[in-house]
Amino acid sequence: MHAEIVAAAGEYPVVTLLGPRQSGKTTLVRSTFPHKPYRSLEEPDLRGAAVADPRGFLAAIPEGGVLDEVQHVPELLSYVQGIVDDRPEPGQFILTGSHQPAVHQAVSQSLAGRTAVLTLLPLSLDELRQYDRTWSTYELVVLGAFPRLHERGLRADRFFNGYVQTYLERDVRALINLKDLRRFQRFLTLLAGRTGQLVNYSSLANDVGVSATTIKDWISVLAASFVVFELPPYFANVGKRQIKSPKLYFMDTGLCAHLMGIRTADQASRDPLRGALFENLIVLEVLKHRLNRGLRPDLYFYRDANGHEVDLIVQDGRALNAIEIKSAQTFTPDFHRGIAAFRAAVGGGGDPADAAATRDAGASGLGADAVLYGGRERLRFKGAEVLNPLVHEGLAGLVGRNE
Repeated sequence: MHAEIVAAAGEYPVVTLLGPRQSGKTTLVRSTFPHKPYRSLEEPDLRGAAVADPRGFLAAIPEGGVLDEVQHVPELLSYVQGIVDDRPEPGQFILTGSHQPAVHQAVSQSLAGRTAVLTLLPLSLDELRQYDRTWSTYELVVLGAFPRLHERGLRADRFFNGYVQTYLERDVRALINLKDLRRFQRFLTLLAGRTGQLVNYSSLANDVGVSATTIKDWISVLAASFVVFELPPYFANVGKRQIKSPKLYFMDTGLCAHLMGIRTADQASRDPLRGALFENLIVLEVLKHRLNRGLRPDLYFYRDANGHEVDLIVQDGRALNAIEIKSAQTFTPDFHRGIAAFRAAVGGGGDPADAAATRDAGASGLGADAVLYGGRERLRFKGAEVLNPLVHEGLAGLVGRNE
């Protein structure tokens, strides 16, 4: 992400960096732009000054600067617009925000065409390896990837207790009129237990004791605060009815496991939902790869009316990469069944030579296929890569080239 934000600052007068709290946004922008004035709008006095006298607040940093957590004073961006319109040099202001709706609305109204918008999630596997540690799969699932937890060697359960109380509940209260915190806490627990599943608003509503509309609102708020994300289904013109509901994942597996009551790697490895947690981990890793390279997510899942499913479809230009995710440590040919059904529906067998020819010809449908699993052996099966991203390199080639 460092290279991407530097490149963006060389092209646009404003760069906006979004992401969940504690994902490292402040550390990244301050280390990347150490000579720029820094103003945190989390601080009450600075926030008050920006609200009371926005022109004076910005006049104090005439060459621009880093404005952290701008969702607290979104009206400030209208004044930033005036500055960069008068002096459109690139790299003047670096903005960060944790509440996506507030920032996006302000950006769309004031900074459209003037800012690059990037998203920073917690650490990727490549970034975690800087801590010189070989992670077991479920150890990493339970720890998650928030930078401060790893940098300071914090205990995961204590970190996530504080995260839920200090950030999650506070941010949620700021976005909705939350009257019953206990029901919302129960909702979070139930939602964590359904990670990787199709979203069923009515079922959740019945279990929590609220309306389906309330459940939709709560999920929307969690997505807006970068707590969860919805993976949409891939629609192909194959003449068959397909599943239309999205699947839901958490932005950090450590938070998800914590909400499920899982505290150790041993618990996670024996839990009935261990496969869903592993799937969440891998889907997140693919998402981070794309966002860190400045690419749109363009991620989907595939499931037809006959139950054929592929966990992840990556749209790479006009090609489609089909990725099946299995937590098992032993590969079996059945792992490829969903990919074969998908290829039969959209065309092509997934052979790398065909995929390369497809890219050269600019056609759609073919792509690089993979089975990402929990084992240590790397092999090829019917043109698909079979590997473990925690053990083997090569994931970057499956998640999309730079556009």
